[in-house]
Amino acid sequence: MKFTDLWMGAKSLFDRPSANIPVVEVPPTWRVAWGKVDSITEDVAWRDDRIAIILPKNSPLSPTSRFVVIGDIWLSNRLELLQRLGIDPTNWQGNDRELVEKLWQRWGVECLTLLVGMFGLVIWDRKQKKLWFGRDTTGARTLYYTTTGSTRWIAPQLRSLASYRSHDLDLVALRDYLCCAFVPGERTLWQQVRELRPGTVVELPNEKIHYYWQLTEQITASEQNLAWHGNRLRTLLNQVVQAYLPPNEPVGVFLSGGLDSSAVTALARQFHTHPVHTFSIHFGAECPNELEFSGLVASHCQTQHHILEITFRDMWEKLPETMAYLDDPIGDPLTVPNLLIGRLAREFVKVTLNGEGGDPCFGGPKNQPMLINSLYGSVTNRDSLQAYLMAFQKCAMDLPQLFKPEVWQAVETAAWVFSEDLNSTASYLNRLMALNIKFKGADQILTKVNNLTQAAGLQGRSPLFDRRVVDLSMQIPPEYKLSGVEEKAVLKQAVVDLLPDRILYRPKSGMMVPVQLGFRKYWQREARDLLLSKKAAIAPYLNQSVIENWLNYKGDTWSRYGVKLWLLVSLEIWLQVNERNSDR
Repeated sequence: MKFTDLWMGAKSLFDRPSANIPVVEVPPTWRVAWGKVDSITEDVAWRDDRIAIILPKNSPLSPTSRFVVIGDIWLSNRLELLQRLGIDPTNWQGNDRELVEKLWQRWGVECLTLLVGMFGLVIWDRKQKKLWFGRDTTGARTLYYTTTGSTRWIAPQLRSLASYRSHDLDLVALRDYLCCAFVPGERTLWQQVRELRPGTVVELPNEKIHYYWQLTEQITASEQNLAWHGNRLRTLLNQVVQAYLPPNEPVGVFLSGGLDSSAVTALARQFHTHPVHTFSIHFGAECPNELEFSGLVASHCQTQHHILEITFRDMWEKLPETMAYLDDPIGDPLTVPNLLIGRLAREFVKVTLNGEGGDPCFGGPKNQPMLINSLYGSVTNRDSLQAYLMAFQKCAMDLPQLFKPEVWQAVETAAWVFSEDLNSTASYLNRLMALNIKFKGADQILTKVNNLTQAAGLQGRSPLFDRRVVDLSMQIPPEYKLSGVEEKAVLKQAVVDLLPDRILYRPKSGMMVPVQLGFRKYWQREARDLLLSKKAAIAPYLNQSVIENWLNYKGDTWSRYGVKLWLLVSLEIWLQVNERNSDR
């Protein structure tokens, strides 16, 4: 069977809307068409030779100079950039988009190396008739683009390109999602649509890709002790967190009670002159929680603390809406809680900070299985790639049985985006950290933060993923990040005076979403109807007999079926809501 035929069979599933999946209205964002644009009949805000710009109502655009700048831009080093331009910051009345325009006038594409913050932008040179589109260095903002046809489309959200893409799934991207719970690299789940990688800019019409920043290991001051590196990190964290605080208004922090979010909370409270609100979640009396620790931090830092209980009914009923707000599917069970806590936070603040980035940058404990494999790989007979895929604890070992034979045959030998970094010459721990920053950070963590805080009407900021912090993390000797069972030693040293010992030295547990209990007790019938239907969107690709065994919890030795089922439910719902959006 040809895969075009396979997909046409799958597409018929969407002809009759499921009674269980509500239609979710998500308005499109700005988008840019390049190439053949004469026939575009949409509400074009501005048009020039080979370019058409479509903007939401009341969006700013000032095509009065040579360069036209469109994008989602927030710069954390704004003061430094103004000083480079010789502009007195106290006299600056413009926004960050106008600042980028001035920088581009002075230095052209090279100015991207100066930008620190969050951005996905498009720049049109009216004189040279050239177009550039670029993304920030760590991936806090996204850009997607079509790769074929006489008209190319660019947008910050994949759903905004629904009218201009094919309906064909990228099977390699599907394989990668099932292993990682996100789609890593430039692929998306749709063929002929790609995601621009962090730290890159594309130039049209020659389709040249420039890498203006790359994550590299540059260990410095290896002779210095832990205290020295901790002080250096603290100085930078003081600078970065202050830059991330919104002036003249309260700020929120998503607080789990772990080291990373607690450190950000303590720094925000130290420097902010307005109220600091903290937000924590739990899943009811049946489930363990971390409220003891988040409450301790909130009390210690004297924040205005808010606690949200998320029920099993909330988790299931809000999943379609959550998937509609995501670009590629993300099978992390924290997606729904992220949206709901964002909505609570929006009642009090407009900007929230989080502790995302602490594990990838400073050696979280999830690297330990890989380090063990590097020592005992000859015993376990697993190479680095196999061990890395298994470390996600998703469906890597299930693929030969989970995929239908013809699909598995099509993807089995396809290359993995992780191979180059796994085989680099950097120290082993920094190789793992680079993978987590470049892929899990950009393609899961920051994308999730960006999409779901925006959906809640917030701006979410991740100071530990700031480019300056990421660069410094690659300069710190690996033994000060993860050594044996001691993780993130340098981050603990940096904030040792800010937090109680019970927070600094508590074991890492992570936010455990109780999906195992959810499928066993609350979602069994709904999940069966969704995943085992002959009209399921995943039915042409996956063996439903395997999924049925998971729903029956047959052979669940390690209690992992709940996580796998959430991965599949998220995928199924994402496919359904996205196909409906593209058909309207």
